[in-house]
Amino acid sequence: MAKAREIRRRIRSVENTRQITRTMEMVATSKLKRTTDRVYAARPYATKLAEVIGRLIDPDLQSRYQLLRQPEVVRRAAIVLLTANRGLAGAFNGNLIREASNLLERLRGEGVEVDLHVIGKKGINFFRHRKVELASERTDITDRPSADDAASIAEPLIAAFERGEYDAVYVVYAQFRSALSTPPAVMRILPVEPPEGEVAAVPTGYILSPSADEILDRVLPLYVKNSVYRALVETAAAEQGARRTAMKNATDNAGEMLDILRRSYNRARQAQITQEIAEIVGGAAALE
Repeated sequence: MAKAREIRRRIRSVENTRQITRTMEMVATSKLKRTTDRVYAARPYATKLAEVIGRLIDPDLQSRYQLLRQPEVVRRAAIVLLTANRGLAGAFNGNLIREASNLLERLRGEGVEVDLHVIGKKGINFFRHRKVELASERTDITDRPSADDAASIAEPLIAAFERGEYDAVYVVYAQFRSALSTPPAVMRILPVEPPEGEVAAVPTGYILSPSADEILDRVLPLYVKNSVYRALVETAAAEQGARRTAMKNATDNAGEMLDILRRSYNRARQAQITQEIAEIVGGAAALE
């Protein structure tokens, strides 16, 4: 009897867990649609912005703009790691942290001094636990990142790069390919480098108003901020996709566990009933 009661308690516990994971799966599915819409809306703008920069940049302009400065040797760099504030998303946060750690080790192995900027509680807690000094940390970025959030991250980095404090700035984020494919990726946002092939494919002889200098004054910082924004929205979408997948797997596993527990409970009850019948029959035979 004690065994049947224990199995019944486990069944109730697993049912409650399955209800929670199913609810979280539904919530993540709802958020996934909203976050993917933001990703698909941000990509065309980023592509066109890169094309504009590619069409404007020439060697003369490139030598005059700090954001286009290509250092011969990288002596100091910054890494911006984007993670989630919450877990229950499978290996999502772990993969991002591993990618940032590998990049950190690689750069330090090359003799580069690295500042680590971490966004998201999961990344912050990981590096705090390992006593890694962080240049900055933020937990106020939600799963609805805005252009202002991106600007607040990018502007201090742009200013530091223009002052010569950094020779390169990297962002480690989750690249959203689909709800089932969200691999970690590294994007160098500074110095600005136009996409390969953009400059060569563009005809010359443009008459620009305002001048290319004035356009680049506005577009270059905007391009860096937009790159950060795109990384934020892709990471937000990837987080919801990873959480939905993790919660669906947890719900399916709970269902399989319930099937096993119910079969075990039925066997235990059958054994108990058989034992009780045997005791009754034995007692009746003794009375005869």
